Amino acid sequence: MAARRQAAGSGYHAAMSQPPTQLNELQLIALQAMRSHGLEPDLPQAASEQLRAITAAASERGPQIRDLRALLWCSIDNDDSRDLDQLSVCEPLADGVVKILVAVADVDATIAPGSPIDAHARLNTTSVYTAAQTFPMLPERLSTDLTCLAEGQDRLSLVIELSVAPDGAVDASDLYRAIVRNRAKLAYNAVGTWLQGSGPLPPRVAAVPGMEQQLRVQDRVAQLLKNVRRAQGALALSTPEGEAVFAGAVLVDLQPDETNRAHELIESFMIAANEVVATWLDQHGSPALQRVLPAPQRWGRIVQLARGCGAQLPATPDGHALSAFLLQRQQGAPAQFADLSLAIVKLLGRAEYVLRRPGQPPEQHFGLASQAYTHATAPNRRFPDVIEQRLVKAVLTGKPAPYGAQELGVLAAHCTEQEDNAAKVERQVRKSAAALLLRSRIGEQFDGVVTGASAKGTWVRICHPLAEGRVVHGFEGLDVGDAVRVQLLHTDVQRGFIDFARNH
Repeated sequence: MAARRQAAGSGYHAAMSQPPTQLNELQLIALQAMRSHGLEPDLPQAASEQLRAITAAASERGPQIRDLRALLWCSIDNDDSRDLDQLSVCEPLADGVVKILVAVADVDATIAPGSPIDAHARLNTTSVYTAAQTFPMLPERLSTDLTCLAEGQDRLSLVIELSVAPDGAVDASDLYRAIVRNRAKLAYNAVGTWLQGSGPLPPRVAAVPGMEQQLRVQDRVAQLLKNVRRAQGALALSTPEGEAVFAGAVLVDLQPDETNRAHELIESFMIAANEVVATWLDQHGSPALQRVLPAPQRWGRIVQLARGCGAQLPATPDGHALSAFLLQRQQGAPAQFADLSLAIVKLLGRAEYVLRRPGQPPEQHFGLASQAYTHATAPNRRFPDVIEQRLVKAVLTGKPAPYGAQELGVLAAHCTEQEDNAAKVERQVRKSAAALLLRSRIGEQFDGVVTGASAKGTWVRICHPLAEGRVVHGFEGLDVGDAVRVQLLHTDVQRGFIDFARNH
């Protein structure tokens, strides 16, 4: 996540009880933004009472639950993450095939459908990560302890198994329940720099016999999966967000969060696992949520951007051609790739959740070049993943689906809407943080790239600090992807406004 992960505390009252600082100012802005966008920043009383009654992690045994605690499971997440949703492990098989196992926290085993905590999660549908603090979808005592795959703890999980051939094809897959134990809580930065050869072996890896080899194999398979997706037309994009850096309670910078090999490892496994779940539910006759991204409506502008880089794209949307162009630009012009990526992302539009009925032709996710994709690997952070988990468990136990098709359709629309609202909250607080950093720099000039151009306004993103603002003078003729030099005119921290004038 780009945002600083900081405990939500007790919402408004916690923020008001603190001395007036920049952090406190941003926390109040975040609380107001949550409420104005229809999100609950605090846990309701009934949910708090339910939480007090939960004293231990869920425990269940039986022939349908495999004991996989002996495997070398590990988690890889942000340095300060504690809401651990998934673990991974691999097992080399014959003929170069590697079996990959992804264990997903069994949140449903603790939180029953319709319970007060479930109702709160269903309302928000996602954790919200702002530059000031985090508003977790589930109470932190659950998401960072009792329902997370914490290091050294026995935990129930849903395991997604897939066999990857030497050419990167997924030849077989399966889903089942298991009890697992996280052997090493690892972080993206340390693992990523080590895998890339620019950092030492992380001490947590060295402390577990066999873990170094485990991660080497996982990394190799993840790169195979990534290359196959790229060949199928998945898009290589780099869109770093501004991560808030505080010195105590003083905001000192917004730094881009960089992607490395460890990020790619987890991303590759999660995409593959989510595709397995989507296909498995359809094969077992279950309705489900599907994650889709249609072909971009503003393809013509993407063609123009490519032409400006000396490349020719087809007149109609073509994922393979766009993927090849992006890879060429990533290698040939790495310094400009983040700006190009951001422009493409804006033109692609936002993904959404939709109902998929059994046997219904799937809808595509254009960015991932996937015809069957869902979200099922982060149930501590996203409610759609809890829904999919419950649907899978119903199939495994032979019970009726906990949601009917009509209800799933309503939930799909609601989850999409709340995801958009959460993004608006995160963006608003990020803009307020940027306004804080820039309010003493009125009159300075910056190089940027246009990220939005419509009747609602023209927007530009600058890099130092990483911030986005509106071009209020001289915006005529600008379009997404244009490079532009702007002068800072005005900031409004409370509203997150940053106003620029185009410098001709």
